[in-house]
Amino acid sequence: MSACVPTPTTDPDSNRTERDHRPHSPPEGPRRRFHVSAADLSASIAVFLIALPLSLGIALATGAPLQAGLVAAAVGGLVAGRLGGSPLQVSGPAAGLTVVTADLIHQYGWRTTCAITVFAGIAQLGLAHLRVARSALAVSPAIVHGMLAGIGVTIAVAQLHIVLGGTPQSSVSANLGALPAQLAHLHPAAVSVSVLTLVLLLAWPRLPGSVGRQLRTIPAALVAVAGATAAAALAALSLPKVDLPSWRSHALAGVPDGPALGLVAAVLTTTLVCSVQSLLGAVAMDKLAAGRTDVRRSDLDRELRGQGAANVVSGALGGLPIAGVAVRSTANVRAGATSRNSTMLHGVWVMAATLLLVPVLELIPLASLAALVMAVGVQMVSLHHIRTVTRHREVLVYAVTTLGVVVFGVLEGVALGIAVAVGVALHRLTRTRITHDERDGVHHVHVRGQLTFLAVPRLSRALHQVPAGAATVVELDGSFMDHAAYESLQDWQHAHHARGGSVEITGRAGTRIAEPASTTAGCRCRPWTPWRNHQCEAPDTPTAGTPQEEAAEGPRGHQLARGISAFQRNTAPLVRGELARLAREGQQPSQLFLTCADSRLVTSMITSSGPGDLFVVRNVGNLVPLPGEESGDDSVAAAIEYAVDVLKVRSITVCGHSGCGAMQALLKADPHGVQTPLKRWLRHGRPSLERATDKNRPWARLAGREPADAVEQLCLTNIIQQLEHLRAHESVARALREGALELHGMYFHVGEAQAYLLTEAAPESGVFDQVTGAVDPAEPNGTVLYDTRA
Repeated sequence: MSACVPTPTTDPDSNRTERDHRPHSPPEGPRRRFHVSAADLSASIAVFLIALPLSLGIALATGAPLQAGLVAAAVGGLVAGRLGGSPLQVSGPAAGLTVVTADLIHQYGWRTTCAITVFAGIAQLGLAHLRVARSALAVSPAIVHGMLAGIGVTIAVAQLHIVLGGTPQSSVSANLGALPAQLAHLHPAAVSVSVLTLVLLLAWPRLPGSVGRQLRTIPAALVAVAGATAAAALAALSLPKVDLPSWRSHALAGVPDGPALGLVAAVLTTTLVCSVQSLLGAVAMDKLAAGRTDVRRSDLDRELRGQGAANVVSGALGGLPIAGVAVRSTANVRAGATSRNSTMLHGVWVMAATLLLVPVLELIPLASLAALVMAVGVQMVSLHHIRTVTRHREVLVYAVTTLGVVVFGVLEGVALGIAVAVGVALHRLTRTRITHDERDGVHHVHVRGQLTFLAVPRLSRALHQVPAGAATVVELDGSFMDHAAYESLQDWQHAHHARGGSVEITGRAGTRIAEPASTTAGCRCRPWTPWRNHQCEAPDTPTAGTPQEEAAEGPRGHQLARGISAFQRNTAPLVRGELARLAREGQQPSQLFLTCADSRLVTSMITSSGPGDLFVVRNVGNLVPLPGEESGDDSVAAAIEYAVDVLKVRSITVCGHSGCGAMQALLKADPHGVQTPLKRWLRHGRPSLERATDKNRPWARLAGREPADAVEQLCLTNIIQQLEHLRAHESVARALREGALELHGMYFHVGEAQAYLLTEAAPESGVFDQVTGAVDPAEPNGTVLYDTRA
């Protein structure tokens, strides 16, 4: 038994405690000082060492001032880190924005690009206010992965020219056209530095041995750039290097200059790419940190708001557009970060490096940064993503999006991908194969594809080929069924049942997804779980999977794990939707069900109830202690008060059962013996024992017969006595006076699998009547429950 009550919650972002101000709440303590854990500190340094070279490289790839990458990294850490809704996601200049930003700089210049970034941030703030963040996740993953792959190809082809010692062109086609001439005029120094960078970048994570494991904690990107810089300095190579101009000449955002339609398209493109990449990154971080209890799940609307604020600040300060970055975020999680403090500290380190390490940064060869960014671009074309979209038959969407981004641009490529995705979805909806065959006397109707109204005529023809009264299996090998197809299938199913036939509807691989509707009972409710007796007798000869083998392999305690696994596999898909609704709306049970803790009583089974129907209290002997006699144990009284006053249940049922061990112990108990916890609890049943042994009271009767023995007599009497105890509780008495509550008595005979209800005619005498499948309490001859309102 448990009750959900408000508890104090702590917001790790603000270090403030929200307390429910109950009369007995402790006084508010002093504010906790800002504290950074050692894990967050070490993680921030690891992320900083990755972010520093990547931010410079992305700025180089876009053609923006190199300081713009550092500004974006610092703002992403401080602003997006503080205001965002994904605690462990690291934001900054992202490779996925390189193509978009480079195109904007080429068309409008740097100051207008900064203004576009500001307006894109404002657009993100507006979308966050509208709470549409989750709608961005409706975009097909094939389109997102295709977009990133197209951007990766564009980045890699452009940076290849710098790696070879040349200058990139303005488009992929131009870069490919100029590649032969570039290969004919290689710059040996640039090529050697680039090759060294790539070798270190690829080899560093694969260092063997225990020493290699220690060295691998240093980020490969930092080692690659630092190693190439040191080699270039030692060899005195003449190469273009990082040039960070004075902050006094740093360009800030200016008034947008260009055609209005083009500027609007630019803002929309930047908003789309920044938002989708950040939101998908937040979801990915949730999956990566799914097993950790110290990290909260992402608030996507808040994350979009934080990204918008960061883009406004970054654009205003002359920084690159900002989005969540997968490489840095993954490193942050794997480094053990526990809060947003790690992300914010990484921004502090970037800002400090921008101000204090300018002489060191200006030693880095541009060819090394280009090689680093080219490797990042190649990694954006993920083989894992290609295998995934191929398995889901979306490779066409992926390919069209990738080619569209490479040839036309990001916005055009995404639009092409969406158009192809819609076309593929419509094609699948209209392409449905329905076949009928007979095997071993059972008729099989197999539906391959989505079942919509367009397929109803073919479905009807196949179903009418099944003879009346035949056993039938309908296999639905698809993921969608509209209302018209559902109605057609249900109507045929009911008609086939009426003619004596049987229907089993299964999903892919023969998994049963529906139970035949009952044609004899008025209620069409189905059981929550297909229960069956699992205490099977073992065969004489042990075989694989038998109880003998399981006992030989390990303890019987593994049944719990097997049971949970079976629930997740078979039952969870059936109840997930209903449980999700209950999680949103809270529990609203109609009755309190107080019964014994005996393992043979499955309350949901004997009452045909499901999640959210019963508020169940179980204890040894289904006892209700009288008020004031709990002796420190208020659990039953608390449950009664919570059910009546908070949950507003309309009825309370006390359910006893045959063969109750508590009643047997009560009969044999020595009142003068050693008082164990069990004996102290069973004292609440002594009024029942006294009532059962009172010769002036008639014995309770069970469907017109005498109880089989003294134990059964005590079990029945105990139910009546506990109902009397219930009425002594103030909350119950008040609800009974107001006519808002009913009390019921119930007895379950385990061996007969038969339920009996205490009748209203003579509740004090204890007349229990049998409940059968045809009982209707509204009929004169039906069972009438014990209703204290009368």
